[in-house]
Amino acid sequence: MTDREQYTPGPASGAEIQKDGEKWTLVLVRELRHAPEKVWQALTDPAHLREWAPFDADGNLGTVGATVKLTTVGAPKLHVTQTTVTRADAPKVLAYNWGDFDMRWELEALSVGTRLTLWTNIGRRFISMGAAGWHICFDVLDRLLGENPIGRIVGPEAMKFGWQRLNAEYAQQFGIEAPDWPPQAGQKS
Repeated sequence: MTDREQYTPGPASGAEIQKDGEKWTLVLVRELRHAPEKVWQALTDPAHLREWAPFDADGNLGTVGATVKLTTVGAPKLHVTQTTVTRADAPKVLAYNWGDFDMRWELEALSVGTRLTLWTNIGRRFISMGAAGWHICFDVLDRLLGENPIGRIVGPEAMKFGWQRLNAEYAQQFGIEAPDWPPQAGQKS
């Protein structure tokens, strides 16, 4: 059995919601046992992003003003958005948009590793789904950085790796109803 086949995400943790009226921001925090410079490279380099992120990038995200096309992986139909990097203070802060999502990453050096924090605005109906997806992406990132890659797990494939359980756990933590995903036959999403 491969490491990928044995992978199961841990319980929902490290996420919270910041509410500003109707605008909700998902905040995810993960401590990684890797130096900020190594984590920064994984967040900005297209070859690294291809190994763990829910999108492919056609250029490096590490330079302010860089224009990069992001292609969502696992979407029902091709979804490509163009982004401009608005902040890139290596290896501390990275900000850009992914479609309608504002993405702000902060990397804080720890005595051993990095505290990685992601702020992203996700619609209320889908915020637990986003938390579950990023949880799995962060697990894959941690393994990639630890030189034990298990390959990207995003989109429909995440269903095979405990995504539904995480979605329900995050919904409960956030005090919202878990969205029915994927929609059951005969129901509208």
